[in-house]
Formats: sequence, structure tokens, C-alpha cells
Amino acid sequence: MVNPTNILISRTDAIGDVCLTLPVCQAIKDAFPNSQLTYLCKGYTQAVVACFEPIDQLLTLEQLEQSAQKERNAQLGQFDVVIHLFPNKMVAQWCKQAKIPMRIGTSHRFFHLLTCNFRPHFTRKRSDLHEAQLNFKLLAPLGLTKVPTFLELSNKLRFKTPDLTNQIVDHDWSQTVLIHPKSNGSGAEYPLEKYMALAMELVKKGYQVFFTGTEKEGAQFRTQIPAHPAITDATGQWDLPTFIQIIAKSKALVACSTGPYHIAGLCGIQAIGLFAQRKPIHPGRWAALGANSSALTLPVLCNTCAKGNPCNCIEKIEIQDIIHAIEK
Repeated sequence: MVNPTNILISRTDAIGDVCLTLPVCQAIKDAFPNSQLTYLCKGYTQAVVACFEPIDQLLTLEQLEQSAQKERNAQLGQFDVVIHLFPNKMVAQWCKQAKIPMRIGTSHRFFHLLTCNFRPHFTRKRSDLHEAQLNFKLLAPLGLTKVPTFLELSNKLRFKTPDLTNQIVDHDWSQTVLIHPKSNGSGAEYPLEKYMALAMELVKKGYQVFFTGTEKEGAQFRTQIPAHPAITDATGQWDLPTFIQIIAKSKALVACSTGPYHIAGLCGIQAIGLFAQRKPIHPGRWAALGANSSALTLPVLCNTCAKGNPCNCIEKIEIQDIIHAIEK
């Protein structure tokens, strides 16, 4: 198919993973500017995808789940191509049932043998490529075989952030640092006591600090947040669209490898990620995109990580190194 007109991108997993698909969406839209590009995601990530300039239309997994098979076939049957950036057995089966002509998915899922008719062969787990680069491997059946460098991926990201609402517009976010301590299990975590010490050092330098996260996450560390007029507990306070607006206006965000860190990278602020060196959770695979993103690890080789073993080297990242990354 030389010139597809209606393309479906399917990535039905977490926020950070979704963020790293923006370059692929841009590449497809650049190659096929007259095509209609639809993104299938989970409902809770749609606020992120709504900021992707190349995306013309959104479709959620929940919408398809709630549809009768005939209606779902009609919704999916309009597409020429589906690209399964995230292997989802149920979605792959739906797309085959809807008779989408070109169904692309990795060869490393057995169910794709039965549901996809184009199966590029590559491995994510053992690859040295960044996750956003690996997504490009699935574009080969469309004739798009170039895998950009990480620097090329981070340049000119077409991510449009909404304006601040009246509810939060009065605060001067330009001197605000957001600290997001938890990761929902997506990566190694920096110690809570070090985040608290970081907050105190930042307020000494004149910054406002907001601790962010879900209500459930906030319950894990709220009592440890220092009592200071320049430090605010914002956990559980904002929905995702509001959080994106605030991230875009803030000075910096500090987190481990988690969704808000990747959103901060797309927004172009100082996105400071704290990482262990161990593959496959290292920054070579999961660093945030964006010209102002930083990925910090222990500055010397961690032999434990090099052997692929769990390690606490992330705890040894110095607070002053984080502050330097915020202010560079």
C-alpha cells in the first residue's frame, strides 16, 4: 500500500509509553500528509494524545470494549492500516475481524501470527535502541525504514499544550519545580527522604515546590513533606489535563522514569529523570524526549547494574546534581 489514507495507531498502555510514540506519529503524518491519523489509547491517556499535533482523531479502548461487535467492526473497518505499537491481543483480534487490509505488529507475539499480516522482526528487550526508536521498526511495511537518532527524535516535537484555566492562572509557575516521587512501579525510585531534602534546598534558592502524584501516592509520603510556605502538597488535586497545563508552565519537573517526566520532556521544560543504570530500565531506553530533558544516573559505572542485577545506585545521585540540571 503506497499511499494509505486512513491509519490507526494502537498503543493501549501507560502515559510514558504513549509519550514516546509522538515521533512515530509525526513521521507517518510527514510521509502521508493527506492521510487521516487516528490514535487508539486507554481513556486515561487520551489527554496526552490530544496534545499530539499530528493526530486527527482519538479512539479509546473503552469505547471499543463497550461497542457491539457489528458497531466495532464498522468503526475499525474504515482503516486501511493499523500499527500495533503495543501488542494487545484483543485489539489485534478486533482489527482482523474488521478486515483492516494492512495489520502491522511485532513478530515477537504469537497471537500476531494469527492476526497480523505484516510482522517486522526485532526485539525490544535486548536492543540498545531507545523505546521511541524501536517504535520506528514497525513502520518498515509502510516503506519508512529510517530510524532517527535520539537527537533527531527530540527536535521539533509537535506537542501542543492547552492554556491555563482560570483556576490556576494566577500562580507564577515559572519559578515552580514539580517533584513527582512515585512511579507506580514503572522504574527504580529515588528515596523519599532525598526528595524532601531536595525540596528544602530548592526553596532556599527561591523556588516554589509542588509535590505531585495521585491521592494514593500522596498517602505514602504526605506526612514527610516539609512544612514550609513555599512547599505545597498537590497530590490528588489535579486531573491529567490540568496537570499537563501546569507542567508546561513550570520551571522543571523531577521524577524517576514515569509518565509526568515524559510529559515534561514533550512540553520543553527542564525534565529531570532519575535512573538506575540497569538494562532495560536505564535511560538509554527510557530517557524523556525533549531538548531540555536530562537523565541522571550514578556518574560512575555501577557494576551491579552492569551484571543486570537489582541495585540501589539511584539512591546515590546527589541532590546538587539534580539542582544543577534544573538550573542549566
